Amino acid sequence: MQLHLPFLQVAEPPADPGRAGPVTPQFAVEFVRVPRARRYILRVRPDGTLRVTVPRGGSRREAEQFVRRHEKWVARERSRVRVESASPEWHDGRTILLRGETVRISIEARENACRVVYGDRSVLVRELADVRPAIERDLRALAGAILPPRLNELAARHNLQVGAVSIRNQRSRWGSCARNRNIALNFRLVQMPAHVCDYVLLHELMHIKQQNHSRRFWRLVEAVCPEFRAAERWLRTTGRALF
Repeated sequence: MQLHLPFLQVAEPPADPGRAGPVTPQFAVEFVRVPRARRYILRVRPDGTLRVTVPRGGSRREAEQFVRRHEKWVARERSRVRVESASPEWHDGRTILLRGETVRISIEARENACRVVYGDRSVLVRELADVRPAIERDLRALAGAILPPRLNELAARHNLQVGAVSIRNQRSRWGSCARNRNIALNFRLVQMPAHVCDYVLLHELMHIKQQNHSRRFWRLVEAVCPEFRAAERWLRTTGRALF
């Protein structure tokens, strides 16, 4: 989801504490205040950036100190996530998600090309190598056809006006909403169950009313999507495998 606090650079201290000089940033850190949180929480995203949850009553200073105390853990976690997030190749027989359903990739050889079938979708490729790029291009086209109309339908239902809608290949967000009401959506939303996809769309629409993740924002989300917690759980578990 779109997080609206600025990215900061957290760096390790100089090798020689007595020697002055610039500190080279090691990784990007985003601090997000969550009133419902009871403690500081660290999470490394697939792109290597770090999300720090700041609880109610917590401070930016304490959050930065918390990150520094756990730099070794962050380094290990970033290495692990980098390995797990390496995009696997897709070949004949592999299963992927499409509209929340597991579908099998089938490759049919033809005279001058190969037909790749997955669910009710198909695409032509020239070689029998990794077909993931071709399928993801097709998924992005599908997303461009169905996500903007659905977003506008939900916006109209809640009397909201949306700016431009774009489909992107975001590596750590499902969507984002700018202050000018322009909304960007991850093409992988078309791989999710409909109720999870709708939750993401509603989440971004509520940012038109509230450009943060405050308690008021989550009340707005719950009002339009009472089962949002179940959708959040799906995104944190099953959804991570889509990247």
